[in-house]
Formats: sequence, C-alpha cells, structure tokens
Amino acid sequence: MNPRTSTNPSNLNVLGLTEAPEHSDCRAVSTVLARVGDKWSVLVIMLLVDGTKRFNELKRMIGGISQRMLTLTLRGLERDGLVTRTVFPTIPPRVDYELTDLGRSLAEPVKALGMWAFDNMPDIQAARQHFDTKND
Repeated sequence: MNPRTSTNPSNLNVLGLTEAPEHSDCRAVSTVLARVGDKWSVLVIMLLVDGTKRFNELKRMIGGISQRMLTLTLRGLERDGLVTRTVFPTIPPRVDYELTDLGRSLAEPVKALGMWAFDNMPDIQAARQHFDTKND
C-alpha cells in the first residue's frame, strides 16, 4: 500500500503540509468515526439497544462475524466507553455486554444512519449501476 494514498486515519496529512494547531483534533475524531462507522460496531450497538447480551448470543445474531472479529469489536467498543463487559464467576464463566450511557447516546444517530441507508438504497444502487455502465 502506498503510504501517500492510504486512507488510514494515521495518514491524514496527504499533502505533506504541516498540521495546523486548529486541526490537531482531526486525527482523534477520525479514530472515533472509524470505530462507530465500522459495520460490526454498528451491528453490535444496534443489537445491544434492546438490552444486555451474551457473547455467543451476539455471535448467533450477527451473521458472518468470526469469533475473533466479534472479540476485537467488543474490545474496541469497551475501550471507547461505549460497551461494558461483566464477567460472572460461574462455570463456565458468563460474560454479558451492554451499552453504557455513552453507547446508548450513539444508538440513535446510528439507527438514523441505518434507516437513511435503507431508505435510499434503491437510489444508491441506481447511481452505482449508472456509474459502472458509464465507466466500462
């Protein structure tokens, strides 16, 4: 991957300019947006809106996610303060996940974005088809 064209949040200065002090928060914001814009994070947040879920319950509800990806997603959400993880000392151990107040405050904008995507999918598909036929 070419580091000058990467869309990685760590490569925000694509023009090679010195970062202006008033833009110093852009990198931090981009990492938050990367987390909340990740498809797995969005699905987990939406599933936890209804209440606490166990790991395997989440895995069953999210088609196509691997155990490793769910683990990484939940860890990232927990690190960002959006999800709490509670371990119960049973055999086998029981682990519950739930949204924090911060996570619940994110659920409404995420839901609105999802509804927008659903409502506009026919127009987006038509635009993609038009673009693809025009550029073939």
